Amino acid sequence: MTRVYLDNAATTPLLPEVREAMLPYLGEIFGNPSSLHDWGDGAREALDEARARVAGLIGGSPEEIIFTSCGTESNNFAVKGLAMAQPARGKHVVVSAIEHFSVLHSARTLEKWGFQVSEVPVDKYGLVDPAAVKKAIRPDTVLVSVMHANGEIGTIEPVKEIARITRELKIPFHTDAVATAGTIPVDVKELGVDALSLAGSQFYGPKGSGALWVKKGVRIMTLLDGGIQEGGRRGGTENVPAIVGLGKAAELAAARMDARIKQLTPLRDRLIRELPASIDHVIVTGHPRDRLPGNASFCVEFIEGESLLMLLNSRGIAVSSGSACTSRALKASHVLLALGLSHAIAQGSVLFTLGLETAAADIDYVLENMPPIVDRLRQMSPLYAKFTKSGKGGK
Repeated sequence: MTRVYLDNAATTPLLPEVREAMLPYLGEIFGNPSSLHDWGDGAREALDEARARVAGLIGGSPEEIIFTSCGTESNNFAVKGLAMAQPARGKHVVVSAIEHFSVLHSARTLEKWGFQVSEVPVDKYGLVDPAAVKKAIRPDTVLVSVMHANGEIGTIEPVKEIARITRELKIPFHTDAVATAGTIPVDVKELGVDALSLAGSQFYGPKGSGALWVKKGVRIMTLLDGGIQEGGRRGGTENVPAIVGLGKAAELAAARMDARIKQLTPLRDRLIRELPASIDHVIVTGHPRDRLPGNASFCVEFIEGESLLMLLNSRGIAVSSGSACTSRALKASHVLLALGLSHAIAQGSVLFTLGLETAAADIDYVLENMPPIVDRLRQMSPLYAKFTKSGKGGK
């Protein structure tokens, strides 16, 4: 059977070069980086090299990089740590309505701790209006967190414009760049942010590897107390093999980024153009231009996204419905609902995220196999039967 993997937003495969870089640290170079003897030297040097590579990917300095276990930990660390580091200023946080749950749930936890949270809405494309962010800010606001791009609908947010506002008001600004770092150019100085989250699994590094960049001079409260690791900002023995892999993946992503964008963008555009032309009642979600190069997201009316996923999987096609963190929840995506879509339409979401191995033949295979699958599901749908009987059916 033909196998087509189009779920790279969930995770990307480990590059062979990354695997090779990690292997020595799973074997002979096993020391603890905090040890003072010779066995710790190799591990410590590897951390330093990885830190420099990750910093280079985003235009930061090595000493500003804190290694974490994943993007979710980085977001938790940023939202809670930055908010709690300014008790004298206030207890108000601003986030967008389409943030990843690791940001939204962290904000909800802050509410339990006495903070107040304002959610900024988005337009039909998922864009955050910088003016709406400014309006939501209060004298007691201690943090603004707006993602760089939404991994579910692909929309790239006006982070630079929002950062200008927060900088003028001297409010720390965090951006979740898990969907963008290693995928499109990201420069923390150009963006003007104070903290940025990333994850290696999004750019062909190991799962369970991540980092939080915190601008020098910005205060953040430590969440994992223990030892002196990561400059005293995150206790616990570092996962050296994963960090080495993250560093190598960052180096390769920076070197190959332009080529990846040139490869993926026309394939993405073809899928966005031809899938709605071959299946009626399909809605393209996300911004038509300002979107991630490998992201093609849709809502297919009158079907359940999970059923579509399972039947596509039976044909060897891997996709997702909503984010990977909610794909088993069988609930409508909060992102799609924030766009103003109904629960019924949002339930039919399908997300194609293209990667290095995606070829034109893979798009051909999707366009060949998906229309009959959708037709089969609609034949079993009472909603579609009611719709066609009403005389509204057809293209």
